Amino acid sequence: MKHVFGPVSSKRLGQSLGVDVLPPKSCTWNCIYCQLGKTRIYVTERREFFPREEILAEIKQAIDGSAAIDWITFVGSGETTLYKGLGWLIREIKKITDIPVAVITNGSLLSFKEVRDELLQADAVLPSLNAGSAELFDRIDRPAPGFTYERHIEGLIEFRKVYHGMLWVEVMLIAGMNDSTEALQDIALVLEKVKPDTVHLVLPTRPSTESSVRLPSGNAIARARLILSHVVKVVHPVKGSMNLKSTADIIETVIAITKRHPLQERELRNALDELIPDEPDQVELVIRQLLGSGKFKTVTLQDGEVYWVPAGND
Repeated sequence: MKHVFGPVSSKRLGQSLGVDVLPPKSCTWNCIYCQLGKTRIYVTERREFFPREEILAEIKQAIDGSAAIDWITFVGSGETTLYKGLGWLIREIKKITDIPVAVITNGSLLSFKEVRDELLQADAVLPSLNAGSAELFDRIDRPAPGFTYERHIEGLIEFRKVYHGMLWVEVMLIAGMNDSTEALQDIALVLEKVKPDTVHLVLPTRPSTESSVRLPSGNAIARARLILSHVVKVVHPVKGSMNLKSTADIIETVIAITKRHPLQERELRNALDELIPDEPDQVELVIRQLLGSGKFKTVTLQDGEVYWVPAGND
């Protein structure tokens, strides 16, 4: 499928059917930690990049073909809310299934009323808040001209006023950037104004745009949980496990995942172990076949973790 992938295991959303409504990479930000690579050209105008009926048809096909879907999740190759038919798609999904709908977004377009209105029917919205000051926002998120910190925070606050679903704010915690006591206290002050239901601490565990992006220490994570929990419930999601048991075509599934984010080899091996129990030679054979397809290459991080990305991916 062109727009739909999975279901894949999600830290927060169980078995999640991913829906990508954007051409790569279409974004209003150029975050230093982005797993999709650098934003070469900012995209700031909303468009219907692909026919909405085409996307809906793929969603229907995926729902009919899988019994293990916990969420339908809009997660784009960039900023999801740039897709102008997003509200229509959410409404149409609600007509055909009771599976809840989530939208992962950086939140940069929530300052527009039309975007806020389109997201009202989603069951969960997961916007980003990585900084409690304009200076740190510019360093981490590197927004397009005009997408100021003040505009970002205003959009989050205004959305919370009208949205009655689950608002789960994501804070990407980066060592030496926003994990100090002062930086976390600044974020906490903003969260008091936004009033999300929960905050999800996320870590830059996948290959990032900048080599300077580092994982925070255990003490820094504990500090973040302590400071932010004074104003809102904090969740540090445990990584879910990948499930390939309902996959008809392993190579197409791995292609679909790596197009959207790097895939940890250890996670892939664990999924293959479950799919082919007590057959380590067969697992190795599948790994060799996948790599031998020429569609993937591996990237090794400083901590020794190996990730799969599409061949030719910069």
